[in-house]
Amino acid sequence: MTKECYQLTKLLPDSEKFNLISQIRRAALSVKLNLAEGSSRKSVIERKRYYEISRGSVIEIEAVEVIYDLELLALKQMENLGVLLNKCFAMLTKLMN
Repeated sequence: MTKECYQLTKLLPDSEKFNLISQIRRAALSVKLNLAEGSSRKSVIERKRYYEISRGSVIEIEAVEVIYDLELLALKQMENLGVLLNKCFAMLTKLMN
C-alpha cells in the first residue's frame, strides 16, 4: 500500500508537492510505522491504540479521492490503491478485535 501511494503521487503535478503528495506519503508511512510500534507494545490496550491510529491514516489516504475530483488522476489509476486500502483497513480492524 505504501509503495502504491508513492507510485501514484509521482503522477501528480509538482504543484502538489507540498500539499497532496506530502500528505499522502506521510499518511502511508504512518500506517506502517504505527503498526510496527504498536506490535512492540506489551499492553493490549496500547497495541490497539496504535492500530487505531494506523487505521485512521488509512482513512486519511482514502479521503484523498479529491485527486479524482480535481481531475489530477483518473479513477482507473487509483483503483489498485482503493483495493489495498480496503484490505489494510480490514486487517487492522481484525487486529483490534
